[in-house]
Amino acid sequence: MKACVFLLFFPIYLLAQNPTPALKITPLTGDFYVYTTYNDYKGEPVPSNSLYALTDAGAILLDTPWDTAQCQPLLDSIRARHGKEVVFCLSTHFHADRTAGLDYFKARGIRTYSSCLTLDWCRREGEPQAQFCFAKDTTFRIGNLRFETFYPGEGHAPDNIVVWFPKEKILYGGCFIKSTESTGLGNLSHANPPVWLKAVKKTKRKYRKPRHIITGHFGWQGDGLRHTQALLKKHLP
Repeated sequence: MKACVFLLFFPIYLLAQNPTPALKITPLTGDFYVYTTYNDYKGEPVPSNSLYALTDAGAILLDTPWDTAQCQPLLDSIRARHGKEVVFCLSTHFHADRTAGLDYFKARGIRTYSSCLTLDWCRREGEPQAQFCFAKDTTFRIGNLRFETFYPGEGHAPDNIVVWFPKEKILYGGCFIKSTESTGLGNLSHANPPVWLKAVKKTKRKYRKPRHIITGHFGWQGDGLRHTQALLKKHLP
C-alpha cells in the first residue's frame, strides 16, 4: 500500500521540480546571436533574452545572463562555437536580468559598461555595477562593429536604454520593448507608463524600419515597438 501511495505522488513530485532550462543560443543574422537564460519568477522559469555579436576584436555582449550559473557556459559556448573570447559587455538597465553577471565578467577581465544613470541605480539597489559608465548617448566601435546607445526616457525602468546597430538595422530593446507574445506590461515596480509611451514613440521616430527588434523576454518576432505602444495605451486611463 505504501508503495502504491508513493507511485501515485511521484509523478506530481517530478513536475513540481520544474527544472530551470539551460542556456539557449539562437542565430539571428550574420554574426549576431540571441542568447536566452532562465530564472525562476513566481515559481515558473522565465526566459531572458540577451545578444552577442562577433567582431574581429572578440565577442561583445548586450546584457548578462539572468542566472549567473550560465555565465561560464556562455563564455565556453562562444569560445567553442566561434573561437572568440568575450571582450565587452553592456548592461541596458539595472535590474538583475541585465546586470547579474557583471561581477563575474569583470573578474575575468571583460570590460563592462552601462550608462551612468544605470550605475547610480545599481548602487542604490545593491545590484552588480559595471566598471565603466557613459553619461550621454554613445557610439561604440569594437573591432569592425559599430553600434550606438539611446536613452529614450523612462519606461520599464528609469534608466532603460536601447542599442542600435545601423548597418544591420538591429534594434536591441531589452525590457523597454515587450514581446508580441506578451499580454501585459510585466514588472512595473520601477516603471513610468505615461512617459514610457512617449519614449516608445520617440524610439519609433528615431529608428525607422528595423529588420530585427530584440525584446527582453519571450519571442522577438514581429513589431515589438508597436505592440508595446498598444499595451501601454490599453494600460493607461
